[in-house]
Amino acid sequence: MANLIPPGIRIAPAPDDPHLTRSVTGTDHTGAPIDLAVVEERPLTIYLNAREIVTAMTIGDHPEYLALGFLLNQGMLKRSDQVTRVDYDEEVETVVVRTAQQTNHEDKLARKTRTSGCAVGTVFGDMMEGLDGLTLPDTPVRTSHLYALSHQINRTPSLYLAAGAIHGTVLCRDAQPLIYMEDVGRHNAVDKIAGWMFSETETPGDKILYTTGRLTSEMVIKTALMGIPTLVSRSGFTAWGVEIARQVGLTLIGRMKGQRFVCLSGEHRLIRDADPAAQADEPRKSARKGSA
Repeated sequence: MANLIPPGIRIAPAPDDPHLTRSVTGTDHTGAPIDLAVVEERPLTIYLNAREIVTAMTIGDHPEYLALGFLLNQGMLKRSDQVTRVDYDEEVETVVVRTAQQTNHEDKLARKTRTSGCAVGTVFGDMMEGLDGLTLPDTPVRTSHLYALSHQINRTPSLYLAAGAIHGTVLCRDAQPLIYMEDVGRHNAVDKIAGWMFSETETPGDKILYTTGRLTSEMVIKTALMGIPTLVSRSGFTAWGVEIARQVGLTLIGRMKGQRFVCLSGEHRLIRDADPAAQADEPRKSARKGSA
């Protein structure tokens, strides 16, 4: 399976890591015994300096990136802040992010919004804060690159293929997947990517964010605040997610399967340089009218 990992990818899923899944015995529909690999969930408590911020349920990989990305995406940590240390204690499942100067996280903690994210996402403060006046770069997006990314990502060995019950998010440039993160909540996977970008001082303007999850308001907001101009998913949309994407000029592409996709915002970035009929299609699944 190793040859299915896209060349050039810097971080790929680790479906063979024994710490990320556990074998569980059950019975199938015929009553026969069956052994399944199921994804682990572990608590991770995140501190910002001396203040406990949140305990998140996560699969347990890349805890430092998750902590940094969570704090960045909640606005508790600014990209201009000087992070002096990030300490992870595996025994007590805690990450402490330390900055050179105190932050405004006390004010953020006073206002919390529960989101629709899997594993119960939480957004601190005003969800729309930072979107006013935001301008995303008009980096072109070639449909040939989108088809190539979809093909590569859907065939990359992953926890999703091995055990299911998990979301994946991939940071891409052109037709190249760069970072592929997975977690029980799509918001965690995005936060890991945000933390990696911050640690590596990676520029966002030429990137595409691909996710397996729904294109919700939270996903759109996080992508926009990260400065990434294009968000793509195999899944569908929420109305508020579409509305916010149009407000900030984000290119929002969903239901990307085989030959098909739907663009509901930011059409101006698309360069349609690939013939959809030349792409391998996926069989349509029957669905109730209006389903995603």
